[in-house]
Amino acid sequence: MPQTICYVLSAFPVLSETFVTNEIRAMRALGHRIVPVALAPFDGPCQPQDEAMKGDVIHLAEIPTLAALAVRPDRLAAAWQFIRTQRTFPSRALLRAGARVALAARKAGATHIHAHFAHSAAATAITAARLSGLTVSFIGHGYDIYGSPVDLAAKLRAADLVFATCEDMAADFRALEPAANVTVTSGGVDPANFAPRGGRRNGRLLAIGRLTEQKGYPVLFQALARLPSARRAVVDIVGTGPLEAELAALAEGLGVAGSVRFLGARSSAWIAANGPDYLGLVAPFVICANGDRDTGPIVVKEAMAMGLPVVASALMGMKEMVAPECGRQVPPGDAAALATAIDWLTTLDEPTRTAIGAAGRRHVEANYTLAGQAQAMTAAITSLQERRTCAA
Repeated sequence: MPQTICYVLSAFPVLSETFVTNEIRAMRALGHRIVPVALAPFDGPCQPQDEAMKGDVIHLAEIPTLAALAVRPDRLAAAWQFIRTQRTFPSRALLRAGARVALAARKAGATHIHAHFAHSAAATAITAARLSGLTVSFIGHGYDIYGSPVDLAAKLRAADLVFATCEDMAADFRALEPAANVTVTSGGVDPANFAPRGGRRNGRLLAIGRLTEQKGYPVLFQALARLPSARRAVVDIVGTGPLEAELAALAEGLGVAGSVRFLGARSSAWIAANGPDYLGLVAPFVICANGDRDTGPIVVKEAMAMGLPVVASALMGMKEMVAPECGRQVPPGDAAALATAIDWLTTLDEPTRTAIGAAGRRHVEANYTLAGQAQAMTAAITSLQERRTCAA
């Protein structure tokens, strides 16, 4: 049965968080009404196809505080019980934010509250659920779980349902809080939007991701430097970020600057239109010094949907995504192993390359579609609510 679900988001829509907007579209395609509530104003860029969602957003500052705080005493006590277990956010500020979201949820006729990221959005969503009497879930991603977790155990205990993006994350959640209700939901893609295309390849490799530590670009450059120049394919890097100047200098210092092209930011439409022309995708992601990491990168699934063989680090969700018939996995941070895998990728004959790409697309269609993700999330939320009804 279709539901009205209040999504709590720190900011929305965000250019690099297409997994949020794609999920919302998939949930709406199942008939759900999704009401996004943003905790802070955001005027940064977003994907062109997400511009229309800006008009859907309810901003926290627009919700009147006094009206929001008119709640039942028992629900106020339940909210305080959670608020006292967390140590990061000022108690009264969290109560006010949660009350505002609860009011927006009530006005919308919401049946469930869901948050992306385990920081302020999750804390606010849990508080709002306690104040409104609704069920609540949140999904973790990367830095919020491994780079800078805050009160994570308390949130795992308090949420009715927690989504993990891969099996490793789910295991980490259960180890931290054995009583947590955890289910895995891998972010999906729409195979209709990312499709293979016959024709001549451009002879280059593709890497997609912000120019940050966890993307592993230094390891990629070290791997390229290990290959003879005659066997070294050019890598096109899509993304911007704080390490751009440092990475450009590193490529120059390693003697591989001629084999690396920094393309800057590109839209999802650009990737869908140009991605199939490449020899394959390289995703050399690593664990940062602070523990941050990518847990279920959408770009790997997009590449596989486009029929590209993938070379990726054997890290978190990529261990599940890149099956042996779809590409190769290498130990994170191992430049020698990555060089061997890149050499394999660039020297594949075209029939083999096409066959590997076709296997990757089948893998995505069977396991990583947006429709499947939305159906799994719906089933988990519905099951939760049915159990609550039976227990009442």
